[in-house]
Formats: sequence, structure tokens, C-alpha cells
Amino acid sequence: MDISRLMVYVQQVEDEKLRDREEFRSKRVKTGNESGQQKVWCNSDIISVIQSGVFWYIMMICKLILQLSDTETNTAKIIVSPIIVGMENDNRIVVGGSSDDLPNNNNDSNDNNSLDSGSVGTQPKKKRKEIAPRSKVWNHFDKVVENGMCGAKCRYCHQFHTYTSINGTTALNQHLARCSIYKSIIETTSQSKINFSSTNARAPLWKFEQEVVRKALVEMIIMDELPFDFVEKEGFKKFMSQAQPLFRIPSRRTITRDCYALYSELRYNLKKSFREIQPKICLTTDTWTSLQRINYMCLTAHFIDRNWVLHKRILNFCPISSHKGEQMAEAIGNCLLDWNLDNVFSVTVDNASSNSVMITELSKQLDMWGTNIMEGNHLHMRCMAHILNLIVQEGLKEIDISVKRVRQMVRYVRSSLARTRNFVKCCEVQKIDCSKTLSLDVPTRWNSTYLMLEATQNFEKAFDRFDLFDEHFKTYLSTHICEDGSIAGTLACDDWANVRSVVKFLEKFYELTIKVSGSHYVTSSVHFEDICELDVYLKLCLTSEDLNLKNMADGMIKKFKKYWGTPDKMNSMIYIASVLDPRNKFVYVSFGLEELFGEENGKKVDKQVKAYMETLFEDYLRKYSKESQYQSSPSRSTLSDLSDSSSSCSQNSRTKALRTKLHMKKQKENSGSGAAKSELERYLKEDQEPKHDDFDVLSWWKVNAPRFPILSELARDVLAIPISSVASECAFSTGGRILDRFRSSLTPKCVQSLVCAQDWLRKEPNSICVEESLEYLEKLELEMANNGRDSCIVDV
Repeated sequence: MDISRLMVYVQQVEDEKLRDREEFRSKRVKTGNESGQQKVWCNSDIISVIQSGVFWYIMMICKLILQLSDTETNTAKIIVSPIIVGMENDNRIVVGGSSDDLPNNNNDSNDNNSLDSGSVGTQPKKKRKEIAPRSKVWNHFDKVVENGMCGAKCRYCHQFHTYTSINGTTALNQHLARCSIYKSIIETTSQSKINFSSTNARAPLWKFEQEVVRKALVEMIIMDELPFDFVEKEGFKKFMSQAQPLFRIPSRRTITRDCYALYSELRYNLKKSFREIQPKICLTTDTWTSLQRINYMCLTAHFIDRNWVLHKRILNFCPISSHKGEQMAEAIGNCLLDWNLDNVFSVTVDNASSNSVMITELSKQLDMWGTNIMEGNHLHMRCMAHILNLIVQEGLKEIDISVKRVRQMVRYVRSSLARTRNFVKCCEVQKIDCSKTLSLDVPTRWNSTYLMLEATQNFEKAFDRFDLFDEHFKTYLSTHICEDGSIAGTLACDDWANVRSVVKFLEKFYELTIKVSGSHYVTSSVHFEDICELDVYLKLCLTSEDLNLKNMADGMIKKFKKYWGTPDKMNSMIYIASVLDPRNKFVYVSFGLEELFGEENGKKVDKQVKAYMETLFEDYLRKYSKESQYQSSPSRSTLSDLSDSSSSCSQNSRTKALRTKLHMKKQKENSGSGAAKSELERYLKEDQEPKHDDFDVLSWWKVNAPRFPILSELARDVLAIPISSVASECAFSTGGRILDRFRSSLTPKCVQSLVCAQDWLRKEPNSICVEESLEYLEKLELEMANNGRDSCIVDV
């Protein structure tokens, strides 16, 4: 090998490299391969020289060879291994091994001196401190060497890319932007979750949003009647830290403001809906007194929309100065003005005397507004649920002593857990297999009394033998004083017979009360039918051989006749709603009136009802005729303009004007009273629909509304009448007690916001049955007692 020629060639390459570098600096343009151009030549040994900065090392090696080799033989023994140039940031090369075997560029002078002095291999090798990469792309790539080439491998898809410090990381960033695995990881870290509850083939992604979750929290507090400081409880904070740590829990003051904001939003949307559909509304109202002695009035609107769907919305839950009729009428009038509602068709209230005064004052207000239909003759609708309650309470007086004794027995058993255990043991001994549990009644609510008696009759044998398991049982019954100051005493055989007969007798009243208390289905169409069936049932009980049952029916039928015994005390809409039920019409109403009031009085009332319905129908006819004329007013104005300018019009235009006038005259004749009366007559003459339980009266009118356009408008308003004010009472609580200590501690404005927003958010009422809740708790306590886990419960 000719070493001298090699050194000359290396020197020429080094000079060329220096010129390229100077040109690069002057132009400040990245030339890539020009500054690192590779030179390759072939001899007996193959030497590849690439990358700037390596030629100095080649010259040093050549000098070392000349110093150590005096003969060609020694020279021939030198084998220069192929040079693999590693393109790193420190510009080092690897000669047959790692870069650590070569000196560092920063120590050029020291290495030169050491080579010249021939002290090769005696000086320690210095390692340059590795510089940390500055680009963020190296958080996603690893530097590797594959097949003799340096590059970078993606940590996600493991794809290899060649990399040089000169070319930079542009290619790596471009790969990262299109890497599918990296994109999916980014979407996951941004809180996108798969909604596994979806049944679609492609499950949508759920993305966490602070405001959406916060609004859902506000709705939960309103709907479930939770206190505002619920969000500051430790249990809720711990739960949210596990369920969604990113959610920032608001304070109770923020929750209060959010409740007001949600109420305002829902109220605006509801007012907008009323403005669009302009319905005739039927009202229910009732009053309540809070623990703070504040009188509240709840006003609920019922209406049927254009799609024949019955709706119920609480309009107001406001404080009133007193329960007097004048103040209540004033409060209702102000509420209607605030909501821009003046078309009131009926008002359903209980039998308090103040309500009669309120209806009279409200009727005067509607007269001033010009919206009082039929001079308010059918405005006052009495609550059927309240009347049923009065009738049943009258009948329970006949067996009051038996009810007291049952109440005392149930109270004794339920007063402690130890007594409940003994009663369960007694039931097991007597082999009583009944899933029901004992429930204590509320004396002012007869339905709870019925449920107590109905459950107690199943444990007759257990009560007869319970003194063997509890020696104090009979002593308690014989000495304990009841609420009215009397002593009930022990239960006798006649008492159990009374209980069984009363339960069977009250079952019909209980089912009827549940039926008429609904607010999400039509109740007015079956109101008259229920009254007739109840009258027949009470008359049948009067002929019973059971003396107690006969006495009960006698007292109840007197109370029945007080409210439904004479036609003057009954609202005419009770009959008309039944006529507008296609299963009844006047065929059933006429027959029912004769059975209820007698044949002579029944026929007289029947004529009065027919006359009232025709008058009411004519009133609707005039109203909708005016609306049709108002809609055709542009045509009349056009006709007037044509007649005013008749002198300048041609004969053709006069002919068109006359034809327009003739067309309007025909329309008026077609929409006259004769055609309208035929519409009512056609409905009454058609056959009745077959009677079945799943018949939907609103669906029938929705289908047949095109055949009876005016009569259907009357049916829309009449069928929306609720026959019970229980819908308003439900606003006071999901279980009957909304104004508890928490609600009573709030301001009236806050109470109104919570009650109204709760009603608007709920699609259907989810009433909490107290009896079912108590039954579940009692079973749970007994299971805990049997498992020995009730050590914390102190027996009385």
C-alpha cells in the first residue's frame, strides 16, 4: 500500500471539505450531502471516507503507520477496517467498534501530542458527556442502529426511520402526525370514553365536559329534593374523586345560583310554548302551611296540545297572605297575567268554603278579560277524591272501636324490634305464610287505614296467640289510652268479622280513589260513570244482611247525596264529558241520569244537559267562525280596494271581484249554523264505540278530528278537566310532605323555584310509597337480627 499517496489524497479531500464549508456558511443554505459528501476509493483494502471531521483521524493513522513500519512487510500487516460513520450530534466515528475507542474532537491538541510522542495506548480515554436531546419528538422515538444504519424507531408502531443530525427531526414529526396508534392514545387521554350502553354497532364516544356534568348535578339536587350542602358532604366528594376526578365540585352557593338559573331557563321555554299553542287551561289549586306558618298556594295547569297529548305543569307555588277566597283569587289572577294565560276553562278545588268565594271572584276577573265561557257556569269543579274521603270517613265511624283496637295492636308490635321478633316467631309457629307486613295508619287518611286493616286480617291467628310470646301484650291493650282519651281494649271475635267486611267494602273505594287521582290520563270522561256505579254499589250494601255493613252504607249514602244527590250541585261538564266519550254519548248519560235521580227527574235533567251542550257548541261555533273570517280578512280588503277603484277598472276585473264575493258568500253558508249543527248531530247519531278497558279517548278524537273540526275543539277543552286536585297536592312532596324542615327553612322564592323546576324536569311523577319503604326496612332489620348484626340497635 502506498501510504504517501494516500496522505496526499486525504489532504486534497480535506481541502475540498473546507471549501464546501466556507461556501455553506456564506450562502447559509443547508446543502445536506455537500457538507458531508462521501468519498470512496478501492485498493487492495477498501477504505470508505465519509462525514466531515474524519479526515484528520485518517492522517494521524497514516503518520502512525509510517513511524512504526520500516518495511513493506510491516505495512502489509496493517489492515484498516471498514469505517462506519455514525452521524451523531458529537460528530464522532466508529472504527471497527464503538466511538469510545477514538479521541474526542474537543481534545485535538492533546491527542496530537500523544500520537507524535508515540505514547499510543498509555493515556486514559476520555468519554464525552452525552447531550440530552432537545426536540420533544424524542419522547416518542428511540435511537437505534439497524443493518449498519443509525436511525429512530417509533415507540407506538415500531416503524424504523433513518435519522441524521443534519436532516433534523422533520421526518419524525411527520410520521408522528400520521401514526394511527398515537392518535388513538391522544383521543383517550382527552377523556373520550366508549359508551358501552349503546346498542349501535359503532359505539359513540363520550367526552367529559365540566358544564354538562354540573348541570346534571343541579337537576339531580332538584329532582331528588336534596339539600344544597349535599355537594360539600365528605361522602359525595369521595364518590366523585373515584367516579370522575376531573370534575370540579361547586360550592353550595354556586349550586343555589345554578338552581335559580335552571328554573329561569325552564320557565322561559314553557312560556314560549304557551305563547305558540295558546291553549285553554284547566286549573287545580290547593293551599298548604309550612313549618314557618307561611301559607302557600300551588296552581297547576292541565291542557291538551295539538297532538292530543294531555299535559300537566305547575305554574306557581307562591306564598299568600291568608286562606281567604279573595286573596286566593287575587293571587291566581296575578299568576295568570304573569304567564299571559287568560283562557281558563275550569278550576278544580276541594270542598272548603273559601274556595267557593275564590271561584266567584275569579269568574268576575275572567268577565273583565272577556274570556269567561258560558258566564262561568261550569267554572267550579269539585274534587272527587276529597268527596270520596268524606264519604268513607263517615262510614268508618260505625266500626270505630274495631279500628282502634287493630291500630293499638299494630302500634304495640311495631314499637320495638324485640316485639317484632316475637311476632315473627309467633307467625312461624302458626304457619302463617304471608309476604305482607304490618303497617300503621294515619287516622286522617282513610286509604292508609284500609291498607292497615287489609294487612292485619292475614295475621288473625298470630294476634290471638301473641300473648304466649309476649306477656305484656294484653296488659298494654287493656290499659293504654288512645289519642281520643279512650281505652281500646282487647280484640274480640266480632272485631275480626268487622275488619274482614270493612276491607271488602272499602276495596272499591280504594281502587276508585287511585283511578280518579291520575293526572297523566283523561279522568273527566269516566267521572259520571264512576258516580253512577258508586250509587248502585251503596244502594246494594243497604240490602246487606250484615248489620255493620248496612249501617256503614246508610251513613255513606247520606254524605253521597249531599254532593251528588241533586243536579244543581253537580257541574254540567260531568255529563258533557261523558257525552264526548264515543263509548257513552247520550245513550248512556240519559240512562244514568234516570237511575241516579229517578225517571222523572232524570228526563228533566237530560233535556237540560242537551240544551246546555247545544248552547256551548254554538259558542264555540261563533268563536271559530270569527277566527276563519279574520284569516280571510286580506281577501275582504282586496275586494274593498277593487270596489273603491271601480271607475278605473276594466270589465274583466269587475267580473273577478264579483266571483270573489260569490265565493266568500258560499263559504259563509257552508260554515253556517246548519252545517255546524249537523256536525254535532252526526256525532250523536253514530253508533257507540265498543266498551273495552284499553280504549284511548284522545286517540279516537285525534283520528276523527277532521270529521268534527269544531266539536273536536270542544272535546279538547272538556277532556282536559281533572276531576281531582290531587295533582296539586303531589307538588308538596313525592310522598306527601314536601315542606319538611329543609324546604321550610328556605325563602319562598327558593321554594317556588325548586318545586316548579322539579315538576318541569320530571316526565312522570315518581311517588314514593311509604308502606313499601317501611316494609323493606322491616325485612332488612329482621334479616340483620337473624344474622346477629344488630348489636347497635337497642331493644325497648
